[in-house]
Amino acid sequence: MAMSDPIADMLTRIRNANSARHNTVDIPSSRVKEAITKILVEEGYVKSYEIVGDAVKKNIRISLKYGRDKNEKVISGIRRISKPGLRVYAGADEIPKVLNGLGCAIVSTNQGIVTDRAARKAGVGGEIIAYIW
Repeated sequence: MAMSDPIADMLTRIRNANSARHNTVDIPSSRVKEAITKILVEEGYVKSYEIVGDAVKKNIRISLKYGRDKNEKVISGIRRISKPGLRVYAGADEIPKVLNGLGCAIVSTNQGIVTDRAARKAGVGGEIIAYIW
């Protein structure tokens, strides 16, 4: 059966692994998911990621990040905004701030998948993919 929303599946896998205090989580690979994962690493929400598997079936292995002890989660929340049934778009001046700048919005623009701060700086709008805080 085909998956209707692979990005929501990715975010749910990260959320569930984070709640269960796992060190890593494997996600089926795609270019969009890899771009989102790269943003999560750059923003400091996850430690690192690597592409594992053979040429036919590749996975993204994400190493999750915790505080000093494993009780402190770095990712407090992660939420899908634009869904296949209801796409959410915002102009450059309408891109929302997540928790007044403490969180991050992931935006798909014509210049690639970037954070809300990078989209505002470049003056471009696009589809709001997800919020993370």
